[in-house]
Amino acid sequence: MEFAAGARLEVRIGASDVGKRVTVRSLTEAAAPGAAFTDTVGILTSWDEGVLLVTRRDGTRVRIAEETVVAAKVVPAAPARRRGPAADFAELAGVQERGWQAVEREPLGRWLLRASRVDGTAGGAGASTGFTRRANSVLPLGDPGMPLAEALDRVRRWYGARGLPAYAQLATGAGDTQEVLAAELEEHGWRREVSALVMVGALAPLAELGPASMGSLAVVAPVAEGPETADPGVRLGRTPDEAWLRRYNRAAGTGPGGVPPGVLAVLASGPSPWFARVDAAGDAPAGAGGGETASGRRDFVHTGKGVSGAAGVPDAIGRCVVDGRWAGFSAVEVAPERRRTGLARRVMGALARTALAEGASAAWLQVERDNEAAVALYTRLGFTVHHHYHHYRAPESA
Repeated sequence: MEFAAGARLEVRIGASDVGKRVTVRSLTEAAAPGAAFTDTVGILTSWDEGVLLVTRRDGTRVRIAEETVVAAKVVPAAPARRRGPAADFAELAGVQERGWQAVEREPLGRWLLRASRVDGTAGGAGASTGFTRRANSVLPLGDPGMPLAEALDRVRRWYGARGLPAYAQLATGAGDTQEVLAAELEEHGWRREVSALVMVGALAPLAELGPASMGSLAVVAPVAEGPETADPGVRLGRTPDEAWLRRYNRAAGTGPGGVPPGVLAVLASGPSPWFARVDAAGDAPAGAGGGETASGRRDFVHTGKGVSGAAGVPDAIGRCVVDGRWAGFSAVEVAPERRRTGLARRVMGALARTALAEGASAAWLQVERDNEAAVALYTRLGFTVHHHYHHYRAPESA
């Protein structure tokens, strides 16, 4: 409780505290004698016409009538973190952006315009499709260098010229996140479509995942079949080859022409990307080898099988980008019939060992917050929520 029982209740905030983290106690039934209190903690994002707007950590907003407020005060900007690596929002935002780089990137003051059309082109008229909202949204990290209305108009025109809807990626729930800006976008008619969690954790425990036969940092071929090693080994590579892409859900249904260059460019971006897969039994010959990478590890083996059909579809895949002390995990996918068999853990374990060898010590990942199974898995692996992020879409007409 932010207000101790028996303590003197005072309203110690005003409109000048917009942008600060506050706790507000208000009456749930203002007109009823002895009405119950409710406490709301979050960022005070506006105070207009007798209504307080408070944005909670997860991005939800609470409107509180001024006459129902019985106590309020400013509280520390963010609660102390007890678990996971320490990091501020600015550091993580930069790491996330570098680990999933758009094909086109253009600054607008301290905003970053990002676009990744699936046909791999830029400009032109007509409807287009962007590969993921993360690579097709403006990322505000400060002042755009112009009034907000003008900046939003520039954003809409920039995406419109590419045949793409205009999106903005904003964060809530950590120090220096963008609760106030999110409220301002809603005032301009932008609407939130998708929300996700950014989770962080220590990297070393992840490196212990997987069977004892995977102790080597460079497991690139299936292990010998036997009573204790019947599953194929985890194969590591620097690029997402055809087999990896067959399992990747976001690349499915891209047509007979193959995966668009824009998709491949985003997947292969980042300071040091790694891709892992567990092949289905019998899909690759034991002992086959691939080309050497710059790090001295072998790359994926190309089996020569066609893209169509079930043959050559791995049982599990994953992606990791190493960036300084951080290792960012994404695209961890397992065949439905092989789920709950430890394959996701094996993939993450192999990628974690590779990241540790490159000097990383902390891990991060993004997951949609309604994906309860994935959130539960990552929580069991030691990840905790650092902040939330949301994609806002511009209104259809200016």
